[in-house]
Amino acid sequence: MVMRPVSSSNLESVGYENGTLHISFIKGGLYAYYNVPFTVYQNLMSAPSHGKYFHAHIKGIYRYEKIG
Repeated sequence: MVMRPVSSSNLESVGYENGTLHISFIKGGLYAYYNVPFTVYQNLMSAPSHGKYFHAHIKGIYRYEKIG
């Protein structure tokens, strides 16, 4: 899986593979969010603010775990 850097004050890079969204945060930690539709990943990557999109459409909605 390729982690793509994003321009954000909160998110460092984002990857997506087989329904799992991977997000690396600037302050540390790599998290996996499960059963995320591909369209959510696409919308996150094209959002004017990656952090705002994450907080509005991903955080608290999808099951996740810290993996690194």
